[in-house]
Amino acid sequence: MLDSLLSPSIATATPNPPVLYTPSLTQYSRRKTVTVTIGDVPMGSDYPIRVQSMTTIDTMDTMGSVEQSIRMIEAGCEYIRITAPSVKEAQNLENIRKELRARGYTTPLVADIHFTPNAAELAARIVEKVRINPGNYADRKRFEYIDYSEDAYAAELDRIRQKFLPLVRICKEYGTAMRIGTNHGSLSDRILSRYGDTPAGMVESALEFLRICEDEQYYNIVLSMKSSNPQVMVQAYRLLVQRLDEEGLKPYPLHLGVTEAGEAEDGRIKSALGIGTLLEDGIGDTVRVSLTEEPEREAPVASALINRYTNRAAESQPISCITTYPIDPFKYTRRTTHEVANFGGQNVPRVIADFSRVPVANHDVLPPIGHFYLPVPDKWRMNDLGADYIYTGSHPAQFMLPNGLKEILDYSAWLPVATQTDALPLLTTADYLAARASASPLHARLNFVQTSLAELTTELIDAVRTDKTVVLVVNTGNAHAMPELRRLFVELMTQSVTTPVVVQRGYPAIPAEDIPLYAATDVGGLLIDGLGDGIMLSGGVVPDAEELKRLNGLAFGILQAARTRITKTEYISCPSCGRTLFDLQETTALIRQRTDHLKGVKIGIMGCIVNGPGEMADADYGYVGIGRDKIALYRGQQVIKKSVPADRAVDELIDLIREDSRWIEPTLENA
Repeated sequence: MLDSLLSPSIATATPNPPVLYTPSLTQYSRRKTVTVTIGDVPMGSDYPIRVQSMTTIDTMDTMGSVEQSIRMIEAGCEYIRITAPSVKEAQNLENIRKELRARGYTTPLVADIHFTPNAAELAARIVEKVRINPGNYADRKRFEYIDYSEDAYAAELDRIRQKFLPLVRICKEYGTAMRIGTNHGSLSDRILSRYGDTPAGMVESALEFLRICEDEQYYNIVLSMKSSNPQVMVQAYRLLVQRLDEEGLKPYPLHLGVTEAGEAEDGRIKSALGIGTLLEDGIGDTVRVSLTEEPEREAPVASALINRYTNRAAESQPISCITTYPIDPFKYTRRTTHEVANFGGQNVPRVIADFSRVPVANHDVLPPIGHFYLPVPDKWRMNDLGADYIYTGSHPAQFMLPNGLKEILDYSAWLPVATQTDALPLLTTADYLAARASASPLHARLNFVQTSLAELTTELIDAVRTDKTVVLVVNTGNAHAMPELRRLFVELMTQSVTTPVVVQRGYPAIPAEDIPLYAATDVGGLLIDGLGDGIMLSGGVVPDAEELKRLNGLAFGILQAARTRITKTEYISCPSCGRTLFDLQETTALIRQRTDHLKGVKIGIMGCIVNGPGEMADADYGYVGIGRDKIALYRGQQVIKKSVPADRAVDELIDLIREDSRWIEPTLENA
């Protein structure tokens, strides 16, 4: 029935046509790759998606590194990455490896290299894999623009080849795998000068090194395109897949990760938004979730993301295929919509809180969604996470709601009170079409119409195309949820329908700790591509105040991670490693405590000079360890204060923000 109603460019009669960056836009199919040998844990599409993490202990602390590695392995890590910033740490990898093997652990070790080719060449003879960063393996960043001629650029590539070839040949001789891992924030001056701070530059940075490997017939390679901005990260991986195909290079396995994701729920949301979006498209062969927490806490999060796809193909319902894709997967462009009330157009995406199972009987039920009643002045206060709408289902609120919060009722409950309240109706597709046919009452300005891909008929499309009062609320019961919702958006775009759309997702049988990961993937994956004008989330239990607060915060967190609505301070903090020069978790918590009311300010917190300033990328301010108890403070990527004692550094960071007139004193209103 549905197929006959779809636009000519979308049908189910034939399988998905070839798509460069993903095997299928609608059916789950993992991208086919070559196999990379990494010890006794091979990687590639013929094997499960692997889990990995990175130690935070000083690499020279052999026993500490061993004990932490064992905790990571027992938490689910299949590869253990250890920093080797100099030759002495690279040498000590042998002692760590021997002790782990003596205790019966054969998990492959990965040496993490920055700036030091001689350390990489030594480590490649000891461990199963080395990771190099093409942005700093053969270059030193000076933040200079250089106008290269073609001959000068070719000479630079030859210089890189000569510096990189020894490592390639050692890896080939010893059977050592290599990850060529581009980081958005540490692109070389050479790449930035020619390609700019773009996904295209990230991809070219890796391909320059990869072409050298292929010239040497060395193929035991994994690639990554990491960024602290999930939008950039997703675009770069997609472009990498396409470029590999276009150049006839081998389809290498991909390591997925969002750098410096941060801590707690914000870190999980940001990681899931980037990693989950790519996993939905069948892209990715190993996952590292970078949290500012103990490394053994990262593996369960990575496993939760990966396990969602174990039986995805079998559990999914068929989705009609896409033959014409109106979305640029490599560049953010928001879907064009017309404005309906405060939805669509240039408005930020709106948040709808689901109170359909909670009686809205008094003022005390609203603080979890950011609305507070102050009885003495008889006024309402709203914080930055104040929901825009509240869905009360079939039971209207029993008091007058604050002006900043609008009520949505089921159509059957709205009809009896339509002329007596400011409430708005939520109609099923059938209700809406019947109401139009019979001239039954509808709201003059805003009507929410709940629909799904299966209900997106020609009749509904024709109706909403001309009805400028409608906002669609879309949902799905398909296990392959994000692609089905994306498919719905594609149909609207193909049919030139500009109606705003709210994405509704419920998770009735999902463990509470996994809901942020699933929601960030399902909704965030759409937002990354410019799809969606609102979000409505529901959990799996009858919500109490804590659950309502968590879901409301999750909705705003997803919008923030997708960079579509900024409502709070953003922290770009590295996950710590053996290079870290201060207690990163404690410092991050202290900085957050002092600054989390600074809406829209981005603060980078980096454990060492390797991860800053480059890794902070687009942070407004940076706090970077440069020595024991010595901190450098940055404005953007410029050092403002050098060698600040750690016990004064947070205060001086605040002074720097104050100098820029971006500091506001914390109050009850912004707490």
